[in-house]
Amino acid sequence: MALSKIDIPRTAQHFLECGIEDCEGNCEFYCNPCYQRLCKQCRDEHLKRPENKNHEVVLYQQRKRQLPVEKCKIQPTKDVDMLCAECQVPVCSKCTTEQNHRGHIFTDLETIYAEKIAVFQEEISKIHEYFLPTSQDLQKEIKKDSSEIKHIMDNIRTSMKTEGETLKSLVDTVISENMKQLDQIEHSLLEDLNTQDKTMDDYITYLNNLVKELHICLSSTETKKLMSEKKPKIRSVPETTKPVTPGFTAGQYSKSDVTKLLGEIHVPNTRAKKREIKPIENVYNTAMKPTHEQMKEDRKKSDKKQTLSLSASVTKVREFNVPGVDRAFHVSLDQSDRLWISDEYGNLLQTDLQGNVIQKIETSGGRGYHTVTQDGVLIFTDKNKKVINTITKDNNITEFIKTGVWRPLSIHSSHINGDLLVGMVTLGEAKVTRYKKTGKELQNIQTDNKGQELYSYPHYIIENINGDICTSDFYKEAVVVVNKSGQHRFSYTGQELEFSPYGICTDVLGHILVCDRFINSVHLLDQDGQFLLLLLTSQQEVECPRILCVDDENNLYVGQVTNKLTVYKYL
Repeated sequence: MALSKIDIPRTAQHFLECGIEDCEGNCEFYCNPCYQRLCKQCRDEHLKRPENKNHEVVLYQQRKRQLPVEKCKIQPTKDVDMLCAECQVPVCSKCTTEQNHRGHIFTDLETIYAEKIAVFQEEISKIHEYFLPTSQDLQKEIKKDSSEIKHIMDNIRTSMKTEGETLKSLVDTVISENMKQLDQIEHSLLEDLNTQDKTMDDYITYLNNLVKELHICLSSTETKKLMSEKKPKIRSVPETTKPVTPGFTAGQYSKSDVTKLLGEIHVPNTRAKKREIKPIENVYNTAMKPTHEQMKEDRKKSDKKQTLSLSASVTKVREFNVPGVDRAFHVSLDQSDRLWISDEYGNLLQTDLQGNVIQKIETSGGRGYHTVTQDGVLIFTDKNKKVINTITKDNNITEFIKTGVWRPLSIHSSHINGDLLVGMVTLGEAKVTRYKKTGKELQNIQTDNKGQELYSYPHYIIENINGDICTSDFYKEAVVVVNKSGQHRFSYTGQELEFSPYGICTDVLGHILVCDRFINSVHLLDQDGQFLLLLLTSQQEVECPRILCVDDENNLYVGQVTNKLTVYKYL
């Protein structure tokens, strides 16, 4: 299909020029009847003319495309400008009166052409807005799956080697113990046989001596003396025992027995699921109306955010100690206006907002990294056992997720979709893993787009209001932030030569707050990593700040190296 020359400038230019002669203004409008590009000034002048008062002048992007010039095949001097609806052939105005078209219905070809252009533009828009992004997302997912497959296979290989080495070690141990037992039995049997051998030596010596004595008697020439000798009484042959030797029963095992010991590869007997393709309606049918209640709630949240801003100063609201906590290490806000606080030794305490202890749970994981779900379920990590546990409201501890070779550290339950975000380490590697609230693994974040390791020791983690995953990394000495897809956005490394990040949280405005134990402060960043200010410093008597959280009333809870929690207002 040919395009008119008016749509494509002959030479490259940085803007589309007005079509009025000698005007150098920027084209913003278009007169459909005149096929004329117009700037704002020329549009006004164009419409002032009486002959143009009914002209349709629209924004340039909404213009009707000019019908390409095409000569009529029947009337070569005329341009085609009509479409015979019955014959479906383009004709000129003169042909409409011909005999073979008499009585037919004709449509303005320019209108049809404009409609066709609109349809094609809509299809182009669909391609750019839906089909291309969807295909690119699927391609990213495929590449990610390829990377994860390699990672999973490497983990299985490592596990198989570990199982093999463990079994070899057990085999060596059993053989060594059996050899040791056999040596002891051999030593005991030989010692007994040596004793019997000595006994027989002594007896044989006795017999030889007796024979010599009898020969002496026989050689005597004194008959009287010989007759007086008594018949010798020969001692009985000493009793000896035959050794009872041990036997060896060979192990009865087969290849399947060894497979049971070492484990085997399980190929799921399920069909591969089709990748989810979001419906095109989700892109173009955005006019779904929210419920009245949702609109009211959204309006309330929006109004509240608009009224919030940074205060000129930070105000201490209250301060309290938590009995039973030894070196507070993590704090989470419970749904019921309560706090969960853990210490370095794995004690988990639930308190009210004044520090009164409601219940205490002892765990074996150490430091008690924990989070509370939207349903009010407490979840905590046990890095020693490499599991993630849940604690129900009746205090039953249930093993929820096994993390394999990875030791889970930080954990956060998303308030956006309920997913779990977990910071983990193993053998010099670190990553953040996303799980569904059912425990299904969804995503592993380990490297940036250049293949560089993102994390070293992600010991605190939080999700921002825009879906960013913000991690406080102790060994990296940085706050590492990635978007919800795992793409690295920025890393914040403090304002001094050294930065020692600990507890991290975000607020309703998307600020990122992080403890810095190096200079006894709390840093405040915007959601793009721009440093705003030191919110708390040693001037507010902050010493070794370690834990942070913000409640629904925008109260900031700060825990220090002791069991003391201080509440501040800064919004």
